[in-house]
Amino acid sequence: MLLFQQPPPTRYDLRFSIAGIPVRVHPLFWLIAVLFGSSGDLLLLPIWVLVIFVSILVHELGHALAFRRYGQRSQIVLHFAGGLTIPEPVSWGSGYANVGLTANQQIFISLSGPGAGFLSAALVLALVLVVGGTVNTVMLLGFIPLPLDAVVPFGGRILAAFLTMLLWVNIFWGLINLMPVYPLDGGSVARNVFVQVDPIDGVRKSLWLSVIAGGIVALVGLLFFRSIFMALLFGLLAFQSYQSLQHRF
Repeated sequence: MLLFQQPPPTRYDLRFSIAGIPVRVHPLFWLIAVLFGSSGDLLLLPIWVLVIFVSILVHELGHALAFRRYGQRSQIVLHFAGGLTIPEPVSWGSGYANVGLTANQQIFISLSGPGAGFLSAALVLALVLVVGGTVNTVMLLGFIPLPLDAVVPFGGRILAAFLTMLLWVNIFWGLINLMPVYPLDGGSVARNVFVQVDPIDGVRKSLWLSVIAGGIVALVGLLFFRSIFMALLFGLLAFQSYQSLQHRF
């Protein structure tokens, strides 16, 4: 899918490595982060960009470390649609080959990205409480608590905004990423589960689930969250899954 393919390198890419894992940041990543963070408050804009950068990087590091656990090297690319963790072939004889992963290993790798985000949110929550701060929450759909405001007794408005955004992005978008919509992490998990249960027809069933779930999330995002971005993103993913059904079956 074009939206989630690796963009070609540019001379303006930011490159570095973490724990031996190469990271490349495409310049459009910064532009999209700025556009979606433009709320009119120029003071909060760089905080939002930093939160998006840190959160997506932590998410992709979760995937990369899970790949490493199974002997697979990988690289991280942050681009206009978020982030990608791309496995690299390993040396095999006189050439290169991909590491063969079982369905359960692929499920673990998919869950490691959102899991890293949830872990980082838990650490932030613990830090806030340890220093005597507070976290105000509301109930979403009656049962999912989402942090809206984190306050610590030092640092003022900037630190409070940073912590609040960090919690919101890692928890809310972590949950969204677990929706069974391909190629999001939840969609990859669903596909591997379906294929294990039904090797012959599992992929088709997972694509139909992706179409239905994507359409529902798009409607919920538009009607309940007033988010055109969510509606367009999940509407597009649902349509791409439907196209895959038409082309493959």
